[in-house]
Amino acid sequence: MQKNWMEDCTLCPRMCHANREAGQKGYCKSGSRLTAARAALHFWEEPCISGENGSGAIFFSGCNLGCVYCQNRAISRGRAGEEISIDRLAEIFFELKEKGAQNINLVTPSHFVPPIREALILAKEQGLKLPIVYNCSGYERVETLRMLEGLVDIYLPDFKYFSAGTARKYSSAPDYPSVVKTAIAEMFRQTGLPAFDADRRMTRGLIVRHLVLPGQLDDSKNILSYLFDTYGNQIYYSIMNQFTPLAGLERYPELNRTISSKEYEELIDFAVELGIENGFIQEGGTAEESFVPPFDGEGI
Repeated sequence: MQKNWMEDCTLCPRMCHANREAGQKGYCKSGSRLTAARAALHFWEEPCISGENGSGAIFFSGCNLGCVYCQNRAISRGRAGEEISIDRLAEIFFELKEKGAQNINLVTPSHFVPPIREALILAKEQGLKLPIVYNCSGYERVETLRMLEGLVDIYLPDFKYFSAGTARKYSSAPDYPSVVKTAIAEMFRQTGLPAFDADRRMTRGLIVRHLVLPGQLDDSKNILSYLFDTYGNQIYYSIMNQFTPLAGLERYPELNRTISSKEYEELIDFAVELGIENGFIQEGGTAEESFVPPFDGEGI
């Protein structure tokens, strides 16, 4: 008998066993029904993901990590979003395709994997051929990722912390470093080497993102070193400087600033010295709240 994951939820590493089917909400602050806050063309991803036409991004509500500095807190804390059916999600995939999306970009999907899986199977049976992007925090269970094998073409995880102490402080997840390493290994196993179409749009592969945090340059270097030692240039790296201080961080005064150009340049130089060739970097001035789209129910 197939397990109903929503009755005893162990989809993410929190393993909180919430009976979401009965109305309980676990760490992700989500019930059993798919909930999303926006489905629209998104132009702020890596160039090979957004391309010229935009990525068809669906922003799901709730989050299993809960970083104190989250820019998407309106949805990550479960305050915004509308419930939708599996059939409706499959329809949204096709609506984004009609708008010109070059892929379907599932943003923060971890806690809704079973119904998303059903929607993907349904859409593919109906002829959907766009690449599927799984855009996540990296805090994933391998068992959950394996439900998506053959359905997801591109994994786009974060690698936020190398230090367990930092992960505990900012995300209450001291196991994050070990979990993300295992998750990325599974993602790489599923996708293999990167592939692109004639327009240099990614059709398959793994891009690991790292957001540089104030005062955490050594941690950032450890992350890049680990990834390069493990995967070399078989994956792509996205090194981001867009950290934006937000209100409500009084307990974390060290986060009350952006990343200096000197810090960022030092990390980029380090990446080059390692031998990283397949990388994306950001130009100066990217630390802006304008990177956060309006979660107004568009496309839902």
